[in-house]
Amino acid sequence: MRLIDYFERGLRYYPERACLIDASGEYSYREVAERSHRTANALIAGGLEVEDTVAILSPNGARAFEAWIGAARAGGVWVGLAALASIDENIYVINNRDAEWLFYHSKFEDEIERIKAACPKLKHVICLDKAGLSHPYFLDFIADFEPRAPELPDYRDKVISHFTSGGTTGQPKGAMWSNLTWEAWCANVYAHMPIKKPPVFLIASAMSHGAGVFAWPMLAFGATLVCVAKPEPLTILEAMHKYGVTHTFLPPTLIYMMLAHPRAREFDYSEMDYLVYGGAPMSADKVTQAIDLFGPCMTQIYGQAECPCTIGILSPADHLEALGDPAKEGRLVSCGRPPVFVKVEMMDDDGNLVPQGEWGEIVVRGTFVSLGYYGDAEASEANRAHGWHHTGDIGYKDEDGFVYIVDRKKDMIISGGLNVFPIEIERLIWSHPAVQDCAVIGVPDEKWGEAVKAVVELKSGESAEEAEIIALCKDKLSPYKAPKTVEFWPELPRSGVGKVLKRKVREQFWIGHERKI
Repeated sequence: MRLIDYFERGLRYYPERACLIDASGEYSYREVAERSHRTANALIAGGLEVEDTVAILSPNGARAFEAWIGAARAGGVWVGLAALASIDENIYVINNRDAEWLFYHSKFEDEIERIKAACPKLKHVICLDKAGLSHPYFLDFIADFEPRAPELPDYRDKVISHFTSGGTTGQPKGAMWSNLTWEAWCANVYAHMPIKKPPVFLIASAMSHGAGVFAWPMLAFGATLVCVAKPEPLTILEAMHKYGVTHTFLPPTLIYMMLAHPRAREFDYSEMDYLVYGGAPMSADKVTQAIDLFGPCMTQIYGQAECPCTIGILSPADHLEALGDPAKEGRLVSCGRPPVFVKVEMMDDDGNLVPQGEWGEIVVRGTFVSLGYYGDAEASEANRAHGWHHTGDIGYKDEDGFVYIVDRKKDMIISGGLNVFPIEIERLIWSHPAVQDCAVIGVPDEKWGEAVKAVVELKSGESAEEAEIIALCKDKLSPYKAPKTVEFWPELPRSGVGKVLKRKVREQFWIGHERKI
């Protein structure tokens, strides 16, 4: 299967169904298909060859997704740029992926000349949503081309997407996905999240990451993709109700804000089959609240840019079983079990797989693993040491096969010679009713080498004291794991897709120190 084939199946069976909805209108599969053919022909006429990169810089929107479909039809490699990332980061990605094409939303009009000046390989720049600006308008750009593009060969092993790694440990890299990578990912979705009715998929979190990834397997079943430009809690809740949303993918931070919204219980969520969360852990008490509000639809996924979304899946049934049996409640903080088309183990630093229950780096095999990093053979090779993809996460597997992430390998704190894994502390701090989010890091300390520190972002209008956060941790954890100090920041730094950039937090405390551990 090629990536475009998932859209083609939806078109074949549901040509008049709404394919894309956003603030600009509603567009059927037939309409989107015609424009995608015109887009493919325009790209090919402009010199695009198979595996050339096409970057898209836009909030979630119908035209941005249409450009993606058109690029896939032409065999171009999609590069999704995070709309919330800095312009400098997106300039880096454009150059790193050797992009010659850029489709952009008019909100970035003031930055386009700067982007072009910093990206000398860009040859074609197209505005997605407005005519009369500095560059050709998308609909004008494709207007004179035929609504039937040439059929490409199967090309299963050709690269079709570059997904940007989170960038939390350095410069963002481009994980190369082939059509076969997409096929394995879609197979996992169909096996573990079976379609129950015509899907309505809400794209509210970034289309350039998980939300965009989930959209493609939905298209094969004639899904309607509802695009929300800004991920605001009330807007999402209203859209779930208005459109009868069956699927969505959201980060835990956003779900927390939705749960806390005073109007959350005014709306009907009864059509929801799968409210998928991932990208960061979610505390068990918040999962319970979410099930109470949205129904038995909560689905956790664990994945990476290098391994799309399904290293582990905690299904709605898994959630209900955990809630119904006190002995299994701990599974709510797992990331589920590996799906059918994935093999997951734990490995020590010497390349040995460790027994069930022991901690090690989570390593992965399967056709859904990306082909490596674009333009970085050394990093690609390092990530495949001993014949497995290395996630950089520390975890273990219990006797029932559920995988538990202990922490990022590089986030480990060594305090007084003892290993401290921040995630264990963060989960406790998240349970405090005033806490919106937090990052636990090691900071330099003359006595301990590294001292445990919590940096906390509070919910709007809430307050908390350092002493009560520390006491909360000491009540549940070994004393050496409790934070020595707590700072409250108005806002934690985040990546373009909402992940807390712990590296950025940590850097503030290590300035002037040669060693970072």
